[in-house]
Amino acid sequence: MSPSAATPDRTALPGSAVRTLILGSTSRYRRELLARLAIPFEGVSPEVDETPLPGEAPAELALRLALAKARAVATNFPQAVVIGSDQVADLNGLPLGKPGNHERAVAQLRQMRGRTVIFQTAVAVVCAESGFEEVELAAVKVQFRELSDDEIENYLRIEQPYDCAGSAKSEGLGIALLDSIESDDPTALVGLPLIRTCRMIRAAGIALLATPGQIS
Repeated sequence: MSPSAATPDRTALPGSAVRTLILGSTSRYRRELLARLAIPFEGVSPEVDETPLPGEAPAELALRLALAKARAVATNFPQAVVIGSDQVADLNGLPLGKPGNHERAVAQLRQMRGRTVIFQTAVAVVCAESGFEEVELAAVKVQFRELSDDEIENYLRIEQPYDCAGSAKSEGLGIALLDSIESDDPTALVGLPLIRTCRMIRAAGIALLATPGQIS
């Protein structure tokens, strides 16, 4: 376990058990997003095989992996509320994952230029002890500009987004690659849809906007 800078969460909804909040991810982007909620949490690697199943659609892959990550961590921490998340770039049904290196990132951006890509971002929340389990999908529609090879090369050399699905970071210089973004959950494209996450962790027993020290 790699704890965040915060201590484990000890705030619960009235009448509920006290739950620790765990983010089942090693992604720094998801850690930064979850930290916006100003509640303590811990980060744990989920150790899940992310290989797509034969014929698996991008949305199905994202949902399956988000739930698998949350379940994997919840098995070891049954009293905790665990968040799992996954993102897959969907290019006309073709899943595009993290490129991992420069050459694959170039190939991805060349595929996506001038086209619409759906970033399928799934989030799951699981508490093994209470039996709580929910998973939701936030689909983000992104229109890429007609990018030149020089623009692609220059962008990748500057930002090196090789750990990002679709080879672009919209929260950084990657926004210059795009014509438009359509989403009902603003942080979904970065990797964790916080509106859906808030809804689910509240339902699982984690209090948000609670008075400090308020525990029932």
